[in-house]
Amino acid sequence: MKKTYRDEWRVMVTIKPRRPADLGLTGLDDLAEFIAPPVQPITVAVLPRRLGKLSAGMSVSDRMISRDVEGDYRRRCEEIATELRSRPHIEDVTVICTETHTCSFCGYGWEVLTAEEAADDSANIDAYSVEGEPVCCDKAIVEFRTERGIPAVQLGGAA
Repeated sequence: MKKTYRDEWRVMVTIKPRRPADLGLTGLDDLAEFIAPPVQPITVAVLPRRLGKLSAGMSVSDRMISRDVEGDYRRRCEEIATELRSRPHIEDVTVICTETHTCSFCGYGWEVLTAEEAADDSANIDAYSVEGEPVCCDKAIVEFRTERGIPAVQLGGAA
């Protein structure tokens, strides 16, 4: 079975600065003119504060703070995104994370047969190999085929 882990949560923000304050340069409107950067818009990543960061110099594991670490990071990022969307110089806001897929049986990275590989007999275990079939271990293949009613692996051809 494929297990999915999500981490490295972040909010991608696209800024289109129109005045110095849009870049955090406050108090300059009366003193200076502003020329927007030639490369517009600017995209930056805003990282959520760690769940386990309690105060300056004091932190614990995220798992000690939350029973749903993934959900809490997602909610924290959505909260940041909502705040950023209300600002006039923000052009786009997207919450993203890094997804890692592993096999629950062998622990290796989850890989499956592509359509091209499934069509190529040299890449198949037997005549019943199909697109989407895992390639990491025998247990994953057995589970995949059982769930879909595909015949078990046939090695050595017909008897």
